[in-house]
Amino acid sequence: MNKHAKITLVAIILIIIPFVYSILNVYAANHLQFRWNEDKFSYFALSNNGNIEFCNTMPYWANIKKFQIDTFYDLENKGALTIQPFTINPLSNSTQNGIFHSDKFTEAQYLFMQLDFEFNGGPIRLDPNKMYVIVSIDTPIIGVIPYSTTIQYSGFDFNKIMNEKNFC
Repeated sequence: MNKHAKITLVAIILIIIPFVYSILNVYAANHLQFRWNEDKFSYFALSNNGNIEFCNTMPYWANIKKFQIDTFYDLENKGALTIQPFTINPLSNSTQNGIFHSDKFTEAQYLFMQLDFEFNGGPIRLDPNKMYVIVSIDTPIIGVIPYSTTIQYSGFDFNKIMNEKNFC
């Protein structure tokens, strides 16, 4: 193999590595598992910030630019819990602190208390079928191209996921 062929081969490898790493990172973000890290999940606790435990099931690092949980009731955004950039080691867990913000904080807390009561067996005063949650996981491709994985859950399904005992 001559000198130019070796240089070309090394250049091709150096160009491909960031793309492969980015694709693997997107794949890891799509398979990221999460749950509430404290005793029992409640929407009211979510509105007071909190810790979420993540599990990276892949054999390589997962870099997450932003993890966000948006809560909606009757098509109106009630607030979002946001976790800023973090990295999870291969095949391991990591706990991250989230910050909740809402334009109508008191209204959101009242709604969440009522829904928590209903999900725990209390009488239904608000329609729990109008509650849904959108989870967004942002990870960049090659560090600059934004990529987002978005999953929508019903309020009840999200409550079950956050209280999951069999994890990772």
